[in-house]
Amino acid sequence: MASHNTFGKQGEQKAVDFLKASGYIIKALNYRYLNAEVDIIAERDGFLVIVEVKSRNKGFLEGVSDVITPKKIKLLTMAANHFVEASDLDLEVRFDVITVIKNADNYEIEHFENAFYHF
Repeated sequence: MASHNTFGKQGEQKAVDFLKASGYIIKALNYRYLNAEVDIIAERDGFLVIVEVKSRNKGFLEGVSDVITPKKIKLLTMAANHFVEASDLDLEVRFDVITVIKNADNYEIEHFENAFYHF
């Protein structure tokens, strides 16, 4: 596995740990539907939370709007709809982004709730 893939998986695990510590219940990881993949699907407080994780090294920072394109939003929405229908859920859906920034041996985690409405 390429080092960027390993780093991405580490970032996703840091995000999962963060969400669990914040009271979220993890429903699925790397959920795939057609051409879409959702990094994390979680639940908390009556919301089904669709989470896109972006892992970066310190110094390589982009705005959320630069890494979550309209095409990516469309794919995430399609996958979320499929998950809700396949699981027969009656929950409100929210789309979040978690950034995991590696700085030496330290990780900075930032959680953007309702991220698609922030840009």
